[in-house]
Amino acid sequence: MSKVTLRKAVEGDIPTIWEMQVEAFKGLLEKYRDFDISPAAESVDKIAARFAQPWTTYFFIVAEGEDVGAIRVVDKKDGSRKRISPLWIMEEYRGKGYAQEAILAVEELYGPDHWELDTILQEKGNLHLYEKMGYRQTGRVEHINERMDIVFYEKN
Repeated sequence: MSKVTLRKAVEGDIPTIWEMQVEAFKGLLEKYRDFDISPAAESVDKIAARFAQPWTTYFFIVAEGEDVGAIRVVDKKDGSRKRISPLWIMEEYRGKGYAQEAILAVEELYGPDHWELDTILQEKGNLHLYEKMGYRQTGRVEHINERMDIVFYEKN
């Protein structure tokens, strides 16, 4: 039995999604100083703009009776790859397999094939998670600053 369920976010959830995202990514922002691209540095307006995209769906990741994180799925339904961006688990719930369960849940909803995502190359835990879930590095790496690089992944 799955540890997590997904609950589709509605427009009224935008402020909550933004607050959770800023909190979840603030440690990485402090570590890597990537103010131009960090989810922790995004405005609530940017979340609202994404939410309005017909191809974007945000889901809360629910476990232990709580919203333990969130995941955004991009599916343009035009033959392009589906995308996970971003996915987060709140700090107090990390290390319990919830991110893995959330990926499986969105793959069940949207199909297991033709996905992409990217993550911080220096975050070995992220690399391990995505590779364990069947994602493979594409060979594309984008240098952000002296502290970090973004690595790109695809699945099937």
